[in-house]
Amino acid sequence: MRTAYGVATVRTAERELMARLPEGALMQRAAAGLAAACADLLGRVYGSRVVLLVGSGDNGGDALYAGARLARRGAGVNAVLLAPERAHAGGLAALRRAGGRTVGAEAAGGLIERADLVVDGIVGIGGKGGLRPEAEALADAAGRARAAVVAVDLPSGVDADTGEVRGAAVRADLTVTFGTHKPGLLIDPAREHAGSVRLIDIGIGPELPAEPELEALQHADVARLLPVPAAESDKYRRGVVGIAAGSARYPGAAVLAVAGALRGGAGAVRYVGPAGQAVIARFPETLVSDRGPEHAGRVQSWVVGPGAGDDAATVAEVLAADVPVLIDADGLRLADASAVRARTAPTLMTPHAGEAAALLGVERSEVEGGRLSAVRELAARYGATVLLKGSTTLVADAGGGPVRVNPTGTSWLATAGSGDVLSGLAGSLLAAGLSTVDAASAAAYLHGLAGRFAADGAPAGAHDVAEEIAAAWRDVVRG
Repeated sequence: MRTAYGVATVRTAERELMARLPEGALMQRAAAGLAAACADLLGRVYGSRVVLLVGSGDNGGDALYAGARLARRGAGVNAVLLAPERAHAGGLAALRRAGGRTVGAEAAGGLIERADLVVDGIVGIGGKGGLRPEAEALADAAGRARAAVVAVDLPSGVDADTGEVRGAAVRADLTVTFGTHKPGLLIDPAREHAGSVRLIDIGIGPELPAEPELEALQHADVARLLPVPAAESDKYRRGVVGIAAGSARYPGAAVLAVAGALRGGAGAVRYVGPAGQAVIARFPETLVSDRGPEHAGRVQSWVVGPGAGDDAATVAEVLAADVPVLIDADGLRLADASAVRARTAPTLMTPHAGEAAALLGVERSEVEGGRLSAVRELAARYGATVLLKGSTTLVADAGGGPVRVNPTGTSWLATAGSGDVLSGLAGSLLAAGLSTVDAASAAAYLHGLAGRFAADGAPAGAHDVAEEIAAAWRDVVRG
């Protein structure tokens, strides 16, 4: 499992470790890892041209010490000092001893244009807001140059704790981060600025608390969550999921939600709604009822809302059920907030950014720019687990704890009906007995993999995504 910790936690851990180490040892560990990553990216260090963008903080020191190591291996290293009088003295001396040169920001343009590698050490993890004009000009020059850009710890201008980008920021090809991931490296829009991320162990792991800010499940974690039928299993032991979805206008939403549920390992799917004929035509194993959720038969979870139109009565009826309920799409708009909060059985809500904005009463751009705060606020406000769909899917629980970040998302999933498939898939995992957080996390992970498999570099629809869930499941289980 990949974990991330906030700035305050990281700094506390660093202080505790530094108190037991010789002065400067921690920075030397970071610089060694940074230099090695830069060398790997360059391929051939001797004769390469490296430009360091150096601010006044420890990130600037890391960059200077790493630059000294590269200079000793034959690279031509120039450090652009944004605040010469406040540059890290030890790092600066080491660079000069190794043959590196320093210049002011006014002389940087030509150097960056000819560079093979640019190292961003402008702002550290405590930076807030966008870059200042002088630094913005350097970041812009680096973005236009042919050089690869490596960020020290995280790209300058992004918020380490939230992933927000409020102004100009560096766009890196590689971010070399130290000790632990920072939340901003895993959450868009900052994640998009980070490029690939390489974690360097500097020894602070034992100083970090057991519970992180964020978690990102990996194959092995998801494999442990996926239900496997036992010899004595029947459809009820495997889980029966009810799907209350679709309408005369949107029958396809019902078909896609049922597809996701069946591919998610449900023992049986009970469908309730006006799209029964369409569902049966595609999936004859579905148990169809037109008598409403209360009379549909035994289920271990409900999915309500995809393509439901204005059927508020069905949404209310499902919310009254004493089983886990997933609310999606139209169901989010139709569900009474007080009824959701009053539920005693688990509830999972799966909005995209636009739906989350409507629920919170804010602009969509506010949710997209501050995804972590939005998902936490929704979970607290509704007393439910919330899966916030989007460029990085986040899962937050009303009871707090680490927010889950899904690492398998792909832009190919931005297609009509994809969310309906995800709802059915998560609903089937709820029926199998997974908690709302685990069901949401595992479903998002499988859904992302299925999206990648379905697209494989070419357009694919939601139906194709549903068809690839089994392949994603096998991929996870086989590791």
